[in-house]
Amino acid sequence: MKSVLVRLNEYQLQMTPAESEVVQYILHHPEKAAELSVHELSARAFSSSATIVRMCRRLGFDGYKELRRSLQYELAVRKQSELEKRDEVSREDSLEQMVDKITYKNIVSLEETKNLVDLPVLQKCVDLLCVARNICLFGIGSSLCVARDAYLKFLRLDKACVLNDDWHSQLLQARNMRPEDVGLFISYSGQTEELIKCAEAVKKSGAKMILITRFAASALSDLADYNLYVAANESLFRNGAMSSRISQLNMIDILYTAYANTDYERSMARLCATHIEKPNYKNAKEVKRYAGTE
Repeated sequence: MKSVLVRLNEYQLQMTPAESEVVQYILHHPEKAAELSVHELSARAFSSSATIVRMCRRLGFDGYKELRRSLQYELAVRKQSELEKRDEVSREDSLEQMVDKITYKNIVSLEETKNLVDLPVLQKCVDLLCVARNICLFGIGSSLCVARDAYLKFLRLDKACVLNDDWHSQLLQARNMRPEDVGLFISYSGQTEELIKCAEAVKKSGAKMILITRFAASALSDLADYNLYVAANESLFRNGAMSSRISQLNMIDILYTAYANTDYERSMARLCATHIEKPNYKNAKEVKRYAGTE
């Protein structure tokens, strides 16, 4: 089921003035909005029915009826959750409370990311990765950690992929891409200046671009051929780098698994071939022998 409240929260950055009252009414009065017809909502929000229907379609719904059903379902699910656990970590919190709050935020981010997944778009991204000559990975800061995870995963499957740690090398990488390559960008904000320059170079090369980002219009999302959206419920201690990273890693896992499943037998063979055996420490004597101290 598509999450209405998550999409509306992210949509606030790009809503039109005519849509503003509608968005704010639903966000501030979700229970009331879930019971209103499109005409009743337009009257409460001082808008028109046509504006509401157009907004619903921009959000990825077929129309107002689907948005309303999704909102009712979402509210029912949220009532079963312990919403107080989503509060920010405070100075008075015990270690146990911090464990609960951070863990709960990450769980909610994963659930909300699942609700943002557009399966047809995801399938197109997997198809694109399958035929790509190279997967070129791009990310800065915490998103670079996610890109490294993707690099290791695809490397195990013997899929040609490239990742450079510093931005200048990523820009050179983008300029050297060919039309048969795919650029996989990770940026929660979608506004990172260095990545925008890389994306412009990728588009100039004729290569396709996939972006893992938040559900909002941005410079990078406008450049991307396909957008895979993730959600985040950030703590004030690491705004933009904790639950968003978990959501991004989850999306990489989805892409990787779906890609591997397109050629299951070959993927299993490569995973076996690239598995690195770990020493089996049965006793202290074997430990010493392995370490070369005996």
